[in-house]
Amino acid sequence: MARRPRSSEASHLLDLVRSTVPPMHRAGLPFVGTSLAVAALGYRSRWVRTAGLLSAAANAGFFRHPNRVPPTRPGVVVSPADGQVCLIEHAVPPPELGLPATPLLRVSVFLSILDAHVQRAPIGGEVVAVEYRPGLFGTADLPSASSDNERNSIVIRTPDGVDIITTQIAGLVARRIVCNVAAGDKIAIGETYGLIRFGSRLDTYLPEGSNLLVSLGQRAIAGETVLAELP
Repeated sequence: MARRPRSSEASHLLDLVRSTVPPMHRAGLPFVGTSLAVAALGYRSRWVRTAGLLSAAANAGFFRHPNRVPPTRPGVVVSPADGQVCLIEHAVPPPELGLPATPLLRVSVFLSILDAHVQRAPIGGEVVAVEYRPGLFGTADLPSASSDNERNSIVIRTPDGVDIITTQIAGLVARRIVCNVAAGDKIAIGETYGLIRFGSRLDTYLPEGSNLLVSLGQRAIAGETVLAELP
């Protein structure tokens, strides 16, 4: 039986590592770099060196950017974030979007500090609106967070003309919302578009008649877990 060449074995091992250990989002580079610099500058102090290395590892884990494979069937809305479904209710979309004040089905996903914090498009289409609103930094799993906390909302319009709204909401520890899309951009379902640092929540507003496919307390995986089917 022929042995696999060593170069092939090394390549296979590298592929296994890449598939097991997720890459890091570029937003984490300053945090990891600063932590490593502290470790290097404090090389004479075991405590400082250890603290710097532990901080670098923690930040690399927090800013992880795992690969996700979105569903291929049409007409589905996927979770924009990793986390737990904490609220399912009808609510009016954020007023700064200028949309009709008609309550829509809203699914809220709470991200703990241990979840991956990149956000992904819940559906493919064109970004037709992006609106940021400053606010408080209360606990993100409370219903009041949707109206009181700092947030950033985007509206994605599908080729069929259906609008899906998703809102990044800062939490108790979160102090920075990052959104990398603007009105006019095209985005694919499951594509990364933003990040919230250190604990947060994502609200997704669905059109009337959508078929909800998740329940309270369920764990959601960004870009893969189907929240609902469009009407």
